[in-house]
Amino acid sequence: MRPTQAPFPATRLRRTRQNASIRALVAENSLSASDFIWPVFVRSGEGIEEPVPSMPGVLRRSVDKVVEAAREAADLDIPVICLFPYTDANNRTADCAEAWNPDNLSNRATRAIKAAVPEISIMTDVALDPYSDTGHDGFVVDGEIINDETVEALMRQALSQAEAGVDIIGPSDMMDGRIGAIRQALEGAGHRNVMLLSYAAKYASAFYGPFRDAVGASGALKGDKRTYQMNPANTDEAMRLIERDLAEGADMVMVKPGMPYLDICRRAKETFGAPTFAYQVSGEYAMIMAAAQNGWIDGDKAMEESLMAFKRAGCDGILTYFAPAMARRLAKARA
Repeated sequence: MRPTQAPFPATRLRRTRQNASIRALVAENSLSASDFIWPVFVRSGEGIEEPVPSMPGVLRRSVDKVVEAAREAADLDIPVICLFPYTDANNRTADCAEAWNPDNLSNRATRAIKAAVPEISIMTDVALDPYSDTGHDGFVVDGEIINDETVEALMRQALSQAEAGVDIIGPSDMMDGRIGAIRQALEGAGHRNVMLLSYAAKYASAFYGPFRDAVGASGALKGDKRTYQMNPANTDEAMRLIERDLAEGADMVMVKPGMPYLDICRRAKETFGAPTFAYQVSGEYAMIMAAAQNGWIDGDKAMEESLMAFKRAGCDGILTYFAPAMARRLAKARA
């Protein structure tokens, strides 16, 4: 039972809000650069930094420029970057074979980063949508996204990424049984230390639009993803999915999107106690940036407040496009 506070004026709750040093002393949560995973888009070519129009400040980078971004992240004490490929149209096929090509963009970038910036950890995405001519995360047969055959392909994709040197694999496809299958494949191939950060509670959300532009999937997508991504109305289902993925060998779990689903973050952390992450997705980022560019909000303060919300909800870390900007802001505050 919560103890009873003394009545006013013995208790004046404003005492602990009276100046910056006292507010810092009693702060219940804090942000640091080590809380962030920075999503980075990689494309073909050399010397390229190409703006994503729907995500102000976000770039598609060629492999050499991704290596520079990894160095920037390491210098800012950001511990992990997450690679997402912008695949050329001629490599988007019905069989999605580019997904497990040892020399695909993601794998080439992984090897290049590991050679140049070995101290940073690399996360990659496991799903077929960057390589599919339909834009779906799985194989499509007669209009149905088929589960078991897709899982076989995801295992091959995960193994190719592990062999390239990835530290964390992030299955984002939402197929049933894929965590157990990938874990078994990794163990069987000797990749015992490769971690799985499962997109365990990934909702069928309207907030993904700018991301699909960034990876070139918007034009390819036929239909929607509601038969495999979660119904935004559901919370108990999210707990069942997280419980299943942890039981199948996930090391960490993710809720996606982030801010509209802070209740799921809190419930997941309190229920399971596992390392819990949220993805502050492209639509969340784009809304804050657009409002800031129009002068409607203070962009830096909104960025910081939005990220603090994840920590307050119980998240251990956040995938966010704001990672370098927030890391610089935190470093400046310490200086």
